[in-house]
Parts: sequence; structure tokens; C-alpha cells
Amino acid sequence: MRNAVIDRRTAETDIHCELNLDGEGISTISTGIGFFDHMMTLFAFHSSMNLVLEADGDLDVDDHHTIEDCGIVLGQTFRQAIGDRRGIARYGSFTLPMDEALASVNLDISGRPYLVFNCEFDRDSIGMMATEMVEEFLRAFAFNAGITLHVNLLYGSNDHHRAEAIFKALAHALKEAMHVNSDVLMSTKGMLE
Repeated sequence: MRNAVIDRRTAETDIHCELNLDGEGISTISTGIGFFDHMMTLFAFHSSMNLVLEADGDLDVDDHHTIEDCGIVLGQTFRQAIGDRRGIARYGSFTLPMDEALASVNLDISGRPYLVFNCEFDRDSIGMMATEMVEEFLRAFAFNAGITLHVNLLYGSNDHHRAEAIFKALAHALKEAMHVNSDVLMSTKGMLE
């Protein structure tokens, strides 16, 4: 069973995360940021991961610490749950349309974190979530999960649709990459790091 639980408490946030990579897309999300909760619910559903993500953050300041720290904790939980990555497909790619928006996500569960983010938003925020936090969340997640992550928003005019396309495409690319299809470690080096 590929699952993990992590709790992380700082002076700015208190976060609890439970993750089952081989779930059914069931989630319980509560961060105090409605649009971010919506994105995490979609992420869990489309990746077929079971996810509990509960955060109590300093939202009186803004959304930055809560969303970034959720990315850190989710990344750490994913890295722990995926284990030594033996047998996984390792690579995942998905291009997803959301009405007029089209997003492409390509990733490698390599142990070598990197983020390429080619996306622009017109609005400063969607609900209570600053649009700049999409990139911050993805960076925190990728670097703590050990994932090389390329995110490209090809086009779109509605920022809600743009963000939703990104999170759904990420979910589907991860689902493809973490799929166990052998007992072979997908590296000629004999290790992923």
C-alpha cells in the first residue's frame, strides 16, 4: 500500500496530510481558501489519489504561507508514499482542455526537482487565492516530491479555467507516471536521484 501521513507545524501554519496513491479520488480538503480547496479536490479526484489536506494558516496575513506550505507537505507526503519508485512508469504527460483553456503538464518522478512554469494570468486573484500562488504551490510540491515538472498554459482567457486546466492536467500526468507496470526501476543508472 503506497500511503503516507505527515504533520507539519510552524509559527505560520499547522498542516495535516494523508495520501493514498492507490485510492479512488476521495478527498477531504480544508485550508480556509475556497478556490485552493476546489483545486485540491479536483487534483485528488483526477489523480485517483485519496487525499486528506487540512491547514490552519495565518490567512489574516494572506494566502501565501498556507498554500506554499500545503505544497511542501503534499510533496513530502507524496515522496514518502511513492517509496523507491521501483516499477513506476516514471514519466507522465497530459494535455487537458477546460473550455477555452488548454494546459499541458509533463513530468518525471526522477528524484531531481525542477519547475518550468510558462503560464500567465490576467486577474490578481481567483476568490481568496492569488493567481501567483499557482506557481508557488507547484514549485513547493515539485521540489519536495522530487519531481521534474514542466507546466505550459497553451492558451485560454478565463483564469478560473486556466488554473483548473493546470491542476487537472497535473493530476492526470501524475496518475500516468506513478502507475506501477513492472518491478523494474526505470533508470539505466540503477537509481533515481
